[in-house]
Amino acid sequence: MTSISDLTKDLKQGDIKALARAITYVENEITGSAALLENIDARATPTIGITGPAGAGKSSLVNSLIHLLLMQKQRIGVVAVDPSSPFNYGSLLGDRIRLADHFNNSEVFIRSVATRGSLGGLSDKIMEVVFVMSAFPFDYIFIETVGVGQSEVELAGLADTTIVTMVPDAGDEIQTMKAGLMEIADIFVVNKADHVGADRFAKNLRSLSASRINDEWKIPVLKTIATAKEGISELHQEILRHQQAGFSNKRKPFLLAEKCWRIIQKEKMKEVNKKMLLKEITRLMSDQYFNVYRFAKHYF
Repeated sequence: MTSISDLTKDLKQGDIKALARAITYVENEITGSAALLENIDARATPTIGITGPAGAGKSSLVNSLIHLLLMQKQRIGVVAVDPSSPFNYGSLLGDRIRLADHFNNSEVFIRSVATRGSLGGLSDKIMEVVFVMSAFPFDYIFIETVGVGQSEVELAGLADTTIVTMVPDAGDEIQTMKAGLMEIADIFVVNKADHVGADRFAKNLRSLSASRINDEWKIPVLKTIATAKEGISELHQEILRHQQAGFSNKRKPFLLAEKCWRIIQKEKMKEVNKKMLLKEITRLMSDQYFNVYRFAKHYF
C-alpha cells in the first residue's frame, strides 16, 4: 500500500492517480488523511470560485473557460459541488455530466463532491479538497458551487477571485439582492446575454456594484453567452486583471480561523461518545435534581 510520504511525493510530481487517491483520503477521513494534510506544501495556484442562482449557466461558463485555457496549454482542476439529498446525503453529481466535453482530456481533472448537508453551498470537506489540489501542478483551480449564492461566504474566503453569475431572467430580483452577495463578488457575469432585457439588467447591476465601498477594485459587469463561448475571452482577461492586481484575500483569515476552531474542537471531542452520553443522561434523569450543566462539567 502506498505510504503517505510516497503519496505526497507523487502528488507534487503531477501523478493524477495520486491526486484522486489523496482527495478520497481527506474527503472520507481515511486513516492517514491528517498526516497527508500536514505534509502538503500548497502552491500559489490561482483559485477561481463561480457561484450564482440555479440555472444561471455556471457549468457552461466553466466549460467555456476550460476550453479557452486548454488552447493556451493550461492544466486545470475543477471542483464541482452538487447538492445532497436531505435524506441520505447522496448526490446526482450533475455537474460532471455538464462538463463531459473534457472527460478524456489529460490536462483537466474534474472532481464532483456533495454538500453532505452543509448549508453554505460548499461541501464540508471542500477546503481539504482544494488544499490537496493546490499541491498538484495545476495552472488554475475552479470551484463551482451549489446555486445558493448569497450565503456562500466560505467560497469568498477560499477563492482568489469570486465570479457571481446571474441571468436577465432574474428580473427585479436584482433590487432585492442581499449585501452579502455584493461583498463576495469580484466579477459579475450576466450570462445568457442573448435573452430579452440583458442590457438593462447589466446596467442595473453596474449601478448596484458601483455603490459598494471599495477603493481598490471596481467590480466589472460582463455579458456572456457561455454556450456559444461569447464573452469568455473578456471574462478571462478580467480574471487575469484581478489576479495580477495582487489583492490579498481579507476574508481568508476568517475562514482559516473557523477551520482551525473546528479542527481543535474535533480533536478535543474525539473521546466523547454521543451514544454513551445519551445512555448516561437517560439513567440520571430519574433524579429530579439532575443538572445538565453540572453533568457536562465532568467532561471539561
